[in-house]
Amino acid sequence: MGYSDTDSTQEKTSLKQPSGSIDLIIDGAGCASCVGKIEGALTSVKGVQQAEMNFAARTVSVSGQAEPSALIQAVKQAGYSAKVVQSSSEEALLDEKEQVDLAYYKTLMRKMWIGIALGLPLMIYSIVGGEMTVTTPTERLAWLFVGALTFSVMYFAGKHFFVGAWQSFKNHSANMDTLIALGTGTAWVYSMAVIAVPELIPDMARHVYFEATAMIIGLINLGLALEVKARGRTSEAIKRLIGLQPKTARVLRDGIEVDIPIEQVLLHDIVRVRPGEKIPVDGVIQEGQTAIDESMLTGEPMPVVKNAGDEVVTGTLNKTGSIVFKATRVGKDTALAQIIKMVKVAQNSKPPIGRLADIISAYFVPVVMIIAVLSALAWLNFGPEPALAFAIVSATTVLIIACPCALGLATPMSVMVGVGKAAEAGVLIRNGAALQTASKITAMILDKTGTITEGAPKVTDIIVTNGSHEDSILQLAASMESSSEHPLAMAIVESATAKGLTLNRAENFNAIAGHGATATIQNQRLLLGNEKLMRDRKVDISGYIETAQQLASEAKTPIYFAVDEQLAAVIAVSDPIKQDSITAINRLQSNGIRVVMLTGDNRLTAKAVAEKVGITEFFAEVLPEEKAQKVAELQQQGEVVGMTGDGINDAPALALANVGFAIGTGTDVAIESADITLMRGSLHGLADAIAVSKATLRNIKQNLFGAFIYNVAGVPFAAGVLYPFFGLLLSPVIAGAAMAFSSLTVVMNANRLRLFKAKEH
Repeated sequence: MGYSDTDSTQEKTSLKQPSGSIDLIIDGAGCASCVGKIEGALTSVKGVQQAEMNFAARTVSVSGQAEPSALIQAVKQAGYSAKVVQSSSEEALLDEKEQVDLAYYKTLMRKMWIGIALGLPLMIYSIVGGEMTVTTPTERLAWLFVGALTFSVMYFAGKHFFVGAWQSFKNHSANMDTLIALGTGTAWVYSMAVIAVPELIPDMARHVYFEATAMIIGLINLGLALEVKARGRTSEAIKRLIGLQPKTARVLRDGIEVDIPIEQVLLHDIVRVRPGEKIPVDGVIQEGQTAIDESMLTGEPMPVVKNAGDEVVTGTLNKTGSIVFKATRVGKDTALAQIIKMVKVAQNSKPPIGRLADIISAYFVPVVMIIAVLSALAWLNFGPEPALAFAIVSATTVLIIACPCALGLATPMSVMVGVGKAAEAGVLIRNGAALQTASKITAMILDKTGTITEGAPKVTDIIVTNGSHEDSILQLAASMESSSEHPLAMAIVESATAKGLTLNRAENFNAIAGHGATATIQNQRLLLGNEKLMRDRKVDISGYIETAQQLASEAKTPIYFAVDEQLAAVIAVSDPIKQDSITAINRLQSNGIRVVMLTGDNRLTAKAVAEKVGITEFFAEVLPEEKAQKVAELQQQGEVVGMTGDGINDAPALALANVGFAIGTGTDVAIESADITLMRGSLHGLADAIAVSKATLRNIKQNLFGAFIYNVAGVPFAAGVLYPFFGLLLSPVIAGAAMAFSSLTVVMNANRLRLFKAKEH
């Protein structure tokens, strides 16, 4: 059947990564500017097509045909270290990543204690009035010993900063390591110069800064350790999804039922599942009847009755009966595995606002170094005595406080949590751009059939015009429509099948998009469709237009049926409105979103449905190719348009919309569709998706503010802008603590998003 409302299957797009995809775990990446360097180093390797790094997770996904050893070498030359992920399963991968993170966390904490153990006593000594200057030979000897201890701290607890800085220098770039190495190194070298050649330094400037060097290294290691600990929590959504899959399956082998690990289940294996057990792989029921709880997949709390021939999906819970099914998808091909992969890909993607932060970070370090030099020159030329000491302190403090490490975490941390949060609500977000754009939607277009309505219409009335029996008309129409997959056609066929009518073979079937269909049966020329089709084919329907309008006003779709150009019947089909469509649409409207309905149905039926659900703006009798035009028209009016549909005919409009929402059914269609997929059929998923999107974007902005405020506000203070007025100059130790605190602030704020709940409906 060729109506424009045809919504059968959704256009599919493969989610699978290229066969040559390699995942690397990166060590030593300390700030956002590292991302560009690592990605650039990897893409320069022969055979690499693309390299995309998730800074928050410290992983890189490399696609292409490059050798792993070449990739590791490229990362090493860029100043970092890398390890190829060996695990084949998602669960093993997470375990491997957790082990790497745990080892890194312990290393950082050990380095933190080394720095604090020396720096804290020195700092307390200076606070209580201890002498930090070098004036006597005894003091020189004592401070020389402390200088040696500080060097040990720099070597054992801060070596990675200096190695990273040197590697960056060799690559003609700068990063967070550069700032830390310059800051702490300058403080130590100056202090040692005071000890070695005090006669060359004015008396007032003979101050040592070993406590600053040790404390900064300790505090920054502490910040990194806390960041590693906190970011591990962002992958909880993935862990929960993985946890849905059972570990074993009961399969029939050589006539015997055996329990085997899930990895050993083969395609077409016969699997038995008892009540209370989870479905281990995707399949089709061969024997038995049961009710299955698919809430993990669709969010729908009511169990779904399943009989022989119905599909079952991995991770869903068998509630009542014992069933035997044939495995149709196993391993990485199951619906659950595809969902996990989709969430991971989305978590790894960057929204536009994240790319802006990366660009700023890349330029920030060199700019800060210039500011530090200018600050030092200003103190040397215009500062009070000891000018040299003031210059060293201000330059060191500027270098330390300006590290943009928190800036690099701001976006990816929020995206990881936001995408995971949406997945928990049954909303699958394909990429970071969709996540960001969804927060700006001002107009939402809803397809009618299958989106606002159930998409499972039923025949309600058959009004014959020539005295024929209803069953004869129904048999003829159903025979014709058995070649169509349109929901309205399927409703006619199902009605005939339910009555036990035998269908005949139709010839010359032709679907006319947006109008209906034609066919021939036993030399009878058949037309089934809307008023346009009848008028085009010169069929006189004048005596039944009022009847059709009456049916349409009752939210039924009238279909004209003609035999040999003579009207034979008007068949009414009704598609029930989903139970919660009204409240969901009201929820969208109350959030200030303009809701528009599109349908290929006639105007009266569309009007009746629109009035029932509270939509005042709708377009009826829209042909498939016109749906995209309606999207474009709204965009030209300045609207940011979301398009929601569930059929292949909606694909052009979904693609053109700023954000395409696919109504999923829980399997392939749900997984492989538009920008955002709503796993459950409810339109509340739209409001949930937009709410999560807004919350995530708000969280990203808070993180960017939290990261920038330390840098932007701290740099002038570090440079000494308050000194002329209040005599205050920021300590490098305070700068180190502020930098560590900024990272911690961003990580904690991103994790706060895990507590977000969409408004109750």
